[in-house]
Amino acid sequence: MLDPWFKRTYPFKHLKKWLFWPWGEYRVLRDANGVLFTCEQEARLAAQSFCLYSTHDQVVSFGTAPPPAEARQQALAFETRFPAAQGTRRLLFLGRVHEKKGVDLLLKAWAQVARTHPQALACSQLVMAGPADDAYGQAMKALAVDLGIASQVVWTGMLSGDEKWGAYRCSDAFVLASHQENFGISVVEALACAKPVLISRQVNIWREIDAAQAGWMVDDDIGSVAAGLGQWAQSTSTERAQMGDRAVALFQQRFHIEAAAKSLLDALSARA
Repeated sequence: MLDPWFKRTYPFKHLKKWLFWPWGEYRVLRDANGVLFTCEQEARLAAQSFCLYSTHDQVVSFGTAPPPAEARQQALAFETRFPAAQGTRRLLFLGRVHEKKGVDLLLKAWAQVARTHPQALACSQLVMAGPADDAYGQAMKALAVDLGIASQVVWTGMLSGDEKWGAYRCSDAFVLASHQENFGISVVEALACAKPVLISRQVNIWREIDAAQAGWMVDDDIGSVAAGLGQWAQSTSTERAQMGDRAVALFQQRFHIEAAAKSLLDALSARA
């Protein structure tokens, strides 16, 4: 909640928080032996929300368990429910269909590329995996129709178990064009499945992924997301496989739950 995106997006709420900040949270952070952040970008941004700010901060790893090993079974579960034409390349979004996630940017950018470079996305499919039954989700479905890309967008609803992991397995790459994302577990899950990721620089772990050359980094605007889609569409299978290898290596080194646990224990020992 220290991310300045909330300050810009909800200025009235931020003003109310200022009334309590000097007497409450500021002192908690100032007097703590250490404040742990899950990535470098999160620590950088936290210092921008309130001008009265002081911490002894430290970046520690954060992550999740690796995916279950039954890759073929998972892919089959997804393909059975959501079959696609042979040769179709899938770009996967998996998460809440929410305004913060930049869903409208993604749809509009896809439509822009489909309009200006139709061959680039001719055999491609955008898989939108996540609950989309509320008003915003319905508005996004209507937007896809208005943009003329409804035939290329598959709305799966919420996925779990083998179907969820199968969505990763069957995808060509993962996409998240969020306006704000403190970490992004779905991004890390994609890395663990050897998938390159196309993410905005508002997803706070973008620096680590960019340094590992495991994906494409964009800004949270239509033109930049469209450019990223174009890079993905023009990439070769060899290039994507190499990025996938680097993605898995990054996951093992930084985002595997065991690496995260060790990082946390090291930080606690250093502050003891």
